[in-house]
Amino acid sequence: MAGKTPKPPPKPAKAKDAPKAPREKKKSVGPITFLQQVRAEGNKVTWTTRQETIQATIFVLIMSVVIALFLFLADTLISMAVKFISGL
Repeated sequence: MAGKTPKPPPKPAKAKDAPKAPREKKKSVGPITFLQQVRAEGNKVTWTTRQETIQATIFVLIMSVVIALFLFLADTLISMAVKFISGL
C-alpha cells in the first residue's frame, strides 16, 4: 500500500441539495399603513426617562475616567519597569 494516498472523507450535503420549503409571499403595504405600523411599534417601546438617561450618561463618563486613569497608571508602571530592566 506504499505510495497510495487515502481518499478524502465525503463532503457533507450542501444546503442547495436540501428540499426548499415554499416561500410565503409577504403582503405589500402602502406608505401610510407602513407609517401607522411604525408608530404603533414605537408606542410599544419602553423608553427611558430623562432622569434615567442622565444617570446612565454620568455613570458612563465616570467609568471612562476611571478606566483611563487605570490604563495610564498601568502604562506608566510598565514603561518604568521596562526602562529599569533594560537600563535605559
